[in-house]
This record gives sequence, structure tokens and C-alpha cells, in this order.
Amino acid sequence: MREGKRKNMSNKKVLTGIVVDAKCDKTIKVMVSRMIMHKTYKKIVKKRKNYVVHDEHNQYKCGDVVKIQEHIPISATKRWIVI
Repeated sequence: MREGKRKNMSNKKVLTGIVVDAKCDKTIKVMVSRMIMHKTYKKIVKKRKNYVVHDEHNQYKCGDVVKIQEHIPISATKRWIVI
């Protein structure tokens, strides 16, 4: 039974991104960039997405590279934590 729980814990997504906003208390915004191929034109396109991330100790500033992991919802928009 414990192996099943460990297996579920390891299925959480881990992303790497750059901190773009650190103004709020215990909250940062992280921009994650991805390179994908366009289905029709076969061209490499850069996609970006911002994630609202929980930063417990307010230790990250704009420009820092961080790894984030999926987590249970902390607020209405925060579902990621810094690892």
C-alpha cells in the first residue's frame, strides 16, 4: 500500500522557470517557456505560461531560476510550490 502512495507522489509535474514577479507575500509568478512544433507549418514555436507559485520563505527574487512542483490548491490560483 505504501508503494502505491509513493508512486502517486512521484507523478506530480515538475517544471523549471524564471521568476517574473515577487511583489506579493509568500507568492511568486514563474514563467515557464516551452518549444513546440506547429502542427500545420512544422515550425518551432515558443510557448510561455505564467504560474502562481507558493514561496513559503520569500527567498526568491525576479530573475531567479526555480523548479516548481504541483501541489494541492493553496488558494484560488496557487497550485504549485517551489522545490
